[in-house]
Amino acid sequence: MTTNSVSTIARRSSRADLIVLGVELTLIAAAIVVGAVLNRRGVGLYAETAPIYAFWRPHLGWGTPIAVAVAVAVIVWGVRWARTARWGPLLGAGYLAAVAWTLALALVDGWSAGVAERLTNQAEYLHEVHRITDIAAMLAGFSDRILDFEPGSWSTHTAGHPPGALLVFVWLDRIGLGGGAAAGLACILIGATMVVSIPATLRSLGAADAARTVLPFLVLLPGAVWIGASGDGVFTGVVAAGLALLAARHPVGPLAGGVLLGFALYLSYGFVLVGLLALAVLALRPGRFLPALLSAAAGVAAVAAAFTVAGFWWWDGYQLVVVRYYQGWAAERPYAYWVWANLAAMLLSAGLVVGPALRRTIDAARRARLGLGDLSDGAVTRGWLRAAARPTILLPLTAAVAIAAADLSGLSKAEVERIWLPFVVWLLVATAHLPARTHRWWLAGQAATALAVNHLLLTFS
Repeated sequence: MTTNSVSTIARRSSRADLIVLGVELTLIAAAIVVGAVLNRRGVGLYAETAPIYAFWRPHLGWGTPIAVAVAVAVIVWGVRWARTARWGPLLGAGYLAAVAWTLALALVDGWSAGVAERLTNQAEYLHEVHRITDIAAMLAGFSDRILDFEPGSWSTHTAGHPPGALLVFVWLDRIGLGGGAAAGLACILIGATMVVSIPATLRSLGAADAARTVLPFLVLLPGAVWIGASGDGVFTGVVAAGLALLAARHPVGPLAGGVLLGFALYLSYGFVLVGLLALAVLALRPGRFLPALLSAAAGVAAVAAAFTVAGFWWWDGYQLVVVRYYQGWAAERPYAYWVWANLAAMLLSAGLVVGPALRRTIDAARRARLGLGDLSDGAVTRGWLRAAARPTILLPLTAAVAIAAADLSGLSKAEVERIWLPFVVWLLVATAHLPARTHRWWLAGQAATALAVNHLLLTFS
């Protein structure tokens, strides 16, 4: 292929990226305008700044200069350093940068509103922690308190999740880390581990260069606004670590990953969809697929058995949660708005880089499929398998499928900017397909998105 041909293809691809970016901006603008009109008409969106669940409150905070400084450091120096640094120091620096970014964004709202009191309102898990005097009794009677408008009904977040979510904060309290400040910092510290887990997963799957490319995008994730501080930050870290263990080449990796992902099933009912990502990781993992799958399944089964023996049956809890869901705002929130406005909220959490990155990922899959140079049925099939064998293709596309399934289910109407975080972070693997010359520009856009959301809105966990 000639130099002119390559240049022409690059220009066309860049134009296509700009078109996708325009579509994303149009979707967000439409969601904001339609949301404002529906709120003015009294439609029950229950989100003042739809599609984001927040209040309109332009403000600055002492986290502002720190967040800007972290963003500048990552954009100016971090991108180059990520390409050349030794692996261990790179992961360590990436984690510290992610903690600094997330904490700084939280501190834009101030220490109390951003961290210490973020998880202490009536709807949160901490509202219940002091009432748990017997963990075994709590697990055995958990389902009896899921439905609303009953004596002793759980708070909104506690009722909406399996008991593992509440257990995390009960355990923190038991080891002397009770209260809102410790809980908020725990969410930040655990959530930021995804900056280590996702690159580690890619490296284990043979995509070390992609891991280095993706890491700065994970650090400057706009969704860090909700990782600090919400229970979904913990969930994001746990899911990412479980998938990293599945990918690990150590023989015990799949079993340990299965245990962690089994626990994730008791953090959120929606994490059934994590099974899609788990299968993708196992399919990409070097070595025999079936033994790894059975080992992971054994880990999941062990956790499920422990909760079941303790008295909590997952399926009963799920059925009751669906009833509870429609006892509240979900009964009024219109599916016809949220089924597409959710995607706008997701873009504000993942960042606008996601659309162009996924477009390039799909294009890479198409080129890999046709790379055999034969359009016979057998060659096309082998071509798709060849495309799917690349972690930078299969993982983000699988995450996109999981998000689409959650969206269409109707059980995710609003607040997905935090609820979908465990899937959103895997979408950013697609950034490995962006041209290196554009990375700093896209990262600047990611940082600007987070700073705009956090400074214009007062968000909630």
